[in-house]
Amino acid sequence: MREKWSASARYLTFILIIIFVVTLGWYTRPMFQPLVIGGLIAYIMMPLVNLMKDRFGLKHKLAVNLVYFLSLGLVLASPVLFVPELIAQIQVFSNDLVRIYEETLRFLSEPIRLGTFVFDASDYLVELESSVLAVITALPEQALHIIESTSRNAAWFFVIVVAVYYLLLDWDKLRELLIRQAPEAYRRDARMIFLEIKELWAAYLRSQVALMFIVGVVFTISWLAIGLPGALIIGILAGILTIIPDLGPLIAAIVAIAVALLEGSLYLPLSNFWFAILVLVIYMVLINLKNIWLRPRLMGRSVHLHEGLVFIAIIVAVLLQGILSAIVIIPVIASALVIGRYLKSGIMGTEPVLREDLLEEVETVEDAEEEPSET
Repeated sequence: MREKWSASARYLTFILIIIFVVTLGWYTRPMFQPLVIGGLIAYIMMPLVNLMKDRFGLKHKLAVNLVYFLSLGLVLASPVLFVPELIAQIQVFSNDLVRIYEETLRFLSEPIRLGTFVFDASDYLVELESSVLAVITALPEQALHIIESTSRNAAWFFVIVVAVYYLLLDWDKLRELLIRQAPEAYRRDARMIFLEIKELWAAYLRSQVALMFIVGVVFTISWLAIGLPGALIIGILAGILTIIPDLGPLIAAIVAIAVALLEGSLYLPLSNFWFAILVLVIYMVLINLKNIWLRPRLMGRSVHLHEGLVFIAIIVAVLLQGILSAIVIIPVIASALVIGRYLKSGIMGTEPVLREDLLEEVETVEDAEEEPSET
C-alpha cells in the first residue's frame, strides 16, 4: 500500500495549487465578465425552462433547446426586423442634431436675460464651433478602433451565447459537482447554504423587477403631467434601463431632454429650451430619490442588508469595477455573508446557523439524487 503524503508535502502542494489558480485567474480575468453575463442570462431564463418541463412534461434537454433557440432566434432576428427602421431613425436623428446645433448657435448669439442679469455667450461661439469641428475631424481616426472593438465584442458575444446554453443544460450537474467537493458529512450543510443563496438571488431579481416597474410608472406619469411628447414610451424606456445603474437612467434622460428640445411641451407655455430645463430638473429630483432612497430600500429588504450598505456598495462598485459589478454586487455581498456566517461558526466551534425551513427541500433533492437519473 502506498504511503500517505507527509504534512509538508500536502501543504506545499496546496500552496502551489493556490498560486496556480490565482495566476491563471489573473491572466484570464477578461473572461469573467462575459461568463458572469452568461450566468445572469441563464439564471433569468431558467424559470422558462422549468415552466416548459412542469407544464408540458418535457425532458430537460428538450425544454432547454426550445427556450434557448427560440430566444436566440428572436435576438438574431431583431436586427433584420429593425435595421431599416433604425437607419431611418438615425437619419432623422442626425438631421435633428444639425437643427439642434444651429438653434444652439442662434440662441447663444443673442444675450440671455434673467431679470437684471445679462449673459452674452457670443464670445464662446468660436470655441464651440472649433470643438465641434475637432470632434467631426477625429471621427475617421476612431473608425479603426471602433472596428477593433466591435470584433472583440462579437467574440465575447459568442462566449456568452455558448455559456448560456451549457449553463442551462448542465447547471444541475455543475451544482452537484460543486456540492460533492465538500466532505460527505458536510454536504447537507452545503445544500442548505446553496438553497439560501438561491433564495437571496431570486428575491434580488424580484426587487429589480419591482424597481423597474415603479420607475417606469413614476417617470411616465411625470412626463405625461408636463406634456412631454412620447411620454409613455420614454417612461417605459426609463423603467427598463433602470436595471443598468446610473448609465441606464442617464440614457433615458438624454432621450427625454432631446425630445423636449426638438418638440417642446404639448400644452405648457414654455420655449423648447426652458421645457428641456424643466425635464432635466424633474429627472434630477426623481433619479436622486431612486438612487438614495428607493433602490437601497427595495434591494436592502430583499437580501436583508442595511440600506446604507446597499447605497455605498453600488457606488463603490460603479467607481471601481464598472456597471456589471454594480448589478451583481448586492446579491454577491449577501451570499458572502451567508457563507461567512457558516464559516465563522466552524472557526468558533459553535453549531452552524442554518435555516431549518430549507431542510425539507434539501431532503427532496437528496432523494431525487439517489434515484436513477434520466438519460
